Order: sequence, then structure tokens, then C-alpha cells
Amino acid sequence: MYFWTATINGWKHLLADDNKKEIIRQSLIHLSERGLIDVYGYVMMPNHVHAIWKMNKLNGKEMPSGSLLKFTAHKFKKTLSEKELTEFRVVAGNKTHEFWQRDSMAIELFTPEVAWQKLDYIHNNPLAEKWSLVKDPCEYTFSSAGFYLDQASNQGFLHHLGNVIG
Repeated sequence: MYFWTATINGWKHLLADDNKKEIIRQSLIHLSERGLIDVYGYVMMPNHVHAIWKMNKLNGKEMPSGSLLKFTAHKFKKTLSEKELTEFRVVAGNKTHEFWQRDSMAIELFTPEVAWQKLDYIHNNPLAEKWSLVKDPCEYTFSSAGFYLDQASNQGFLHHLGNVIG
């Protein structure tokens, strides 16, 4: 199980748009439904994403995290205007735009205490003074906080951390 973070290139606030966050959520759902990942918690902030997840198997030849980043990048490219796309243009042999910073961070969660601490961090991220997006974690739509308060808000793909680590 890992605490994973991916950041938008240049820390730009691409994910301030809820439609972009929904692209990420749909990718998480798709990978989960295919049995490639189990998601235990997440939050989507204006310029980064945090998740606690377990990768179960490769998606063809690539890690599910790579699939998520590639899929969302293709979707972002289709939804942005030409002007918006210029902010993410790169000169590279294999791509014209780069939406995600290279080398997303993954930290293995060795103990239940650390896993719960990271889940609390994820759920409280929207409340941080820098963001002040909501007053209560459960108010933030693009987070798993509501699931942990009321499992009826499962969103179709979440697994409860307590069921795997106690």
C-alpha cells in the first residue's frame, strides 16, 4: 500500500476546474473496476492529487499509476483551449505537452499508524490555510473524507482502510 502524490507541471492550478478532477476520478474508477488498483483514500487539490492505494497488477506493460497519468493527460489535452495548452507545451520526441510533473512520489506505508496519519493528512488538505477550500473535510466533493464518515458515499470504488489494516 502506498501514499502517492502527483503534481501538475509547474504547480499550475489545472485542477481548479472540477471537470479536470472528474477526469481523474473516472480514471480511478476505471482502474479499480478492472482490478488493477484498490483505492483507500484520495483528495484532488487545485494542482496535485494524493491517494492511498494498492497496485494489484500491471495494466499491460505499465504500472496503473502510469496509466492514470497518461490517460488523464490525453483527456486534459482534449478539453483545453489552444491558449491553455501553450502553458503545458514541451519540446520532446514523444509528446507535445506535459501536464504532470515527472516522478510522482510514492511512499510505502509500512505501519497502520502511518497509513491512518496519511489518510488524515489527505482529508485535511482542503482545510489547510493555503487552500481554505472548505470548513469541514466532508464538504469537499473530490475527496474520500465523506466515505469515511458515511460509507453510502462510496463513489463506487473506495475500500475502507480499516478493513485491511485494522
